[in-house]
Order: sequence, then C-alpha cells, then structure tokens
Amino acid sequence: MKTNTNKIKSLIGFVLLCGGALAQDIHFSQYAEIQSSINPALAGTIYNTRAMATFKSQWGSVAKSYQTIGFSFEQSIGKKLRKYSFTSIFNIFRDQAGDAKMRMLNPNLGMCVGIKLDKTSKLSAGFQTGFIYRTIDINALRWENQWDESQLAYNPELSSGEAVNPRSAITGYDGVIGLNYSYAASEKFISARDGNKFNAGFCMQHFGLPRNSFIINSEKLSTRLNFHMNADINIPNSKNAIMGNVLYMRQATNSEITAGALFKFILQDQSTYTGLKKPMALAAGFQYRYKDAVIPCALFLYDKYAFGLSYDVNVSALTPASRRMGGIEVMLRYNVSPGYGKNLGRTDTKASY
Repeated sequence: MKTNTNKIKSLIGFVLLCGGALAQDIHFSQYAEIQSSINPALAGTIYNTRAMATFKSQWGSVAKSYQTIGFSFEQSIGKKLRKYSFTSIFNIFRDQAGDAKMRMLNPNLGMCVGIKLDKTSKLSAGFQTGFIYRTIDINALRWENQWDESQLAYNPELSSGEAVNPRSAITGYDGVIGLNYSYAASEKFISARDGNKFNAGFCMQHFGLPRNSFIINSEKLSTRLNFHMNADINIPNSKNAIMGNVLYMRQATNSEITAGALFKFILQDQSTYTGLKKPMALAAGFQYRYKDAVIPCALFLYDKYAFGLSYDVNVSALTPASRRMGGIEVMLRYNVSPGYGKNLGRTDTKASY
C-alpha cells in the first residue's frame, strides 16, 4: 500500500512540477529563428516584413503531451529616415500542459526602434506589452487525500483536504523591453562569401507584473533575463557558413543555458540580375541545453520561405521515465522581401529595414 501511495505522490509531483514549469514561462528550442520570443529588439533587424509560426509538443512519453503554439508578425512602418527605422510587432503564444489542462494565452503588441551606427552595424531597442491569461480545469486535479486506501484506488468523492480551493482562471498584465546590437558585413543574406553576421542582445521579460498563482493573490511571475548571441560565420574559400548561437536565461533562482551550431550548405545561389534562380540552402546541426537535452536541428531556406525542425532528446534525470523522448518542434517563416538576396541585412540600402 505504501509503495502504491508513493507512486501516486511521485506521479502527482511530476505532473505538477512539469506543469508549473511550463506555466511559468514558455521557451522554444529554435529560439534563434523565433526571435520575438527572446527579444523584441530583434524585430526589423533584417527583414521589412516577416511572419513566423511554431508548434512544439513535448513529454508525450511521460504524460499527456504539453503543447505550445506561437505566432509573430513584424512590419516596418512609417517613412524610412536617414538614420532611424521603426518596426511594429505582434505576437501571441498559447500553451497547454498536463491532464489538468493548464492553459496560457499571451498576446503582445510592441515596437522596435533601430539606429544606424555605420554601414554595417545598428543598435535597436524594443518593447512589448500585453497580458497573460491562465486557466486550469479544477475538476481534473487529484490530491493525496483522495487516495482511497480501502480500495487502493483514486476516489474523486473524497475531500481534497486543501484549506483553499484554487481559482479556475487568473489574468495579469505583461511587459518586455530589450536591446540588441546587429552587424552585417554585406547586403546579402544567404549567398555572399562576405556574409558574416552577428547579433548580441539583452532582454527583460515580465517585470514581475503577471499574477502567477491560482491560490495566492500576491504571487507574481518573476522577471526573466535573456542574454543571447548568434552569428553566421563564412567558411574561408567557400560559400557555406557556420550558424552559431547561445542563449542564457535566468528567472528567480532558475537558470538555463543553450548553445549550438548548424552547418549551412548553399544549394543554389540567387541570380544577380534576372532573379529567375531562387536562393536555396540547407542547414543542419545540434544544440545542447545544459543538463536537459541534446537537440538535433535542421533548417531549409528557399526564396522567401524557411522551414525548421528540431527534436529534444532528453538527457536529464527524467530519462528513466521519458526514455530520452523530449519533444518535437516545427517552425515556418515567410518574409515579404526578396529571399535572402540583395538589400537585406545591410544598413546602407533602401530596403535594409
């Protein structure tokens, strides 16, 4: 009996732990591609207009799969000034975790202001504001006191024994600010041999504004700090490149670091004058989330489109339960500007923003 009880406690603890972690904040493995989830100051640094969508499903081997959906849209606005540019931001994220259907909806609106430093570099500042709406199915929750020793089974008719019953929904306002430095050696994105690029930025998310507890009114979601870098480094005497990235996040006493690199193969260059030949590239590689997951990644680039695929191979202490099955993530991106060709990534051309 005691063994069964401990199993139930462990299962409940695991579900609540994972559900709480996901409910506290979302994050994606392909963070270098889904930039608006990391820092609003990255908006408009390369494209005039772009839309991105992503879907992630994880922990299906342990419990009911936890699913996250995200969509973002960036659009340059107003007249392009000699030194400044402005980009509007809209994104929305939805998350569902566990058997209790703990859901989160987080829509945001924002703005990014870019300042040209010289022909190859720019500094940008961005902000977002929105709200976080969380719900939970109270009737789906199971408590230790509802374990019936006489029947050796869960009995929903028994009292939970909790002094305070949780609310089914909470709402809180949200705020995000960030800075980013961007460098682009050439006006080309995918095909140039001098196509070295670099981004480094810092972002503060939440500011402790959103309510984060279904029970305690005063509990706030802790501010999350994001430090990120990514670079495209051309391989000498080649059109190919290494795409490296690193992300460090800290929220209260919790921290996470993810780093990796992809090798980018140029499959077809864009025709310089006619535009009949569309640029095409394939990138593949790995990322490592410290003490949590090894993440193989693939990225296909064609003209105005990009398709990304990754899978989290769990290597944490949960491996015995997960059997190394973490989660799959799919990313789609569309940019209105000509695909990865001229006038992108450079600050001295008309379409640079």
